[in-house]
Amino acid sequence: MRHAVIMAGGVGQRLWPLSRKHRPKQLLSLVDGKSLLDVAVERLSGIFANENIYIITNAEYVSDIAAALPQLPPVNIIGEPEGRDTANAVALGAAILAGKDANGTMAVFTADHVIRPVDQFARSVESACQAAEAEDDALLTFGIKPTSPHTGLGYVHCGRASESGVFDVVGFVEKPDHSTARRYVEDGNYYWNSGMFVWTIPAIQDALGEFLPDSRDKLTAITRAVSEGSSFTAIMGEIYPQLQKISIDYAVMEKAHKVRMVPLSCEWLDIGSWPAIETIAEPDDLGNAVVASTTIMLDSCRNVIVSEDDHLVAVIGMDDCVIVHSPDATLICKKSDSQRLKEMLSMIERKSPGRYS
Repeated sequence: MRHAVIMAGGVGQRLWPLSRKHRPKQLLSLVDGKSLLDVAVERLSGIFANENIYIITNAEYVSDIAAALPQLPPVNIIGEPEGRDTANAVALGAAILAGKDANGTMAVFTADHVIRPVDQFARSVESACQAAEAEDDALLTFGIKPTSPHTGLGYVHCGRASESGVFDVVGFVEKPDHSTARRYVEDGNYYWNSGMFVWTIPAIQDALGEFLPDSRDKLTAITRAVSEGSSFTAIMGEIYPQLQKISIDYAVMEKAHKVRMVPLSCEWLDIGSWPAIETIAEPDDLGNAVVASTTIMLDSCRNVIVSEDDHLVAVIGMDDCVIVHSPDATLICKKSDSQRLKEMLSMIERKSPGRYS
């Protein structure tokens, strides 16, 4: 059987002031009135049965996510007691699924991307699942053909391709500088690392046992609880603080012996910061990307303007800016300075601890 796990635990500080500790970015209505998590689940519903789609998130988001996704069984919304990075989110998902379907296939996705067209995405997922099931000791990842020398993404270095179009992976490269990224684009054998994966449950369990044995061994108690039909909430609370905080790339993918890559021939949009709204919102005649009900602009071009309520946002003579309104805070900055938002949030936290976080 095939199962999908969506990792949805991040807060998303770069989408402040709408994204907060108690309201993560994956629940923001940014894509045609839908949240990123809504879109992620819709994208998978045509590929996986709803009862086989799982969300791994922060424990404090479970009730909100369950309410937002009534089509999924509530028990499929899994709350981590604390964030221990993606390796442990994957290990937790694998432990749960091992208790349900020890020889099944597990696909891992993220909750903060817009991927289109969906039918092409579905074909790539099907190819990856088939490849993982045919070579059941391999770990599959998805790569996106780079359209620019992006320095904010990791890269997958590929070797030869099989007849089915699945590539051998030579290695992974973390975020490069601009000249290196440009060389990767020109080379043609480097793809953006999507952070999405497919493998059989035995394959990922074996890899975790080899490269992250402490997490694998401790989470075995959860597999046992699931197989017995018991609750594992208390077990997670005891185990999770003991787990090493590390990403799945560092912990497993960069060390694994047999890694394959399936190209994702889709538009892949990472909605990780406010300027990214330009990629999903239809711009007006002056290039303004607006996600707001009431906006009036005078002599203003190429701005990103976001507001979730009917508050009027009036803009005069501003170009290339980000303007985001929330009930208790408003962000205004140049698009080029949007990556400094974490710096600003640190200043806000020092001045008003906890009030706006």
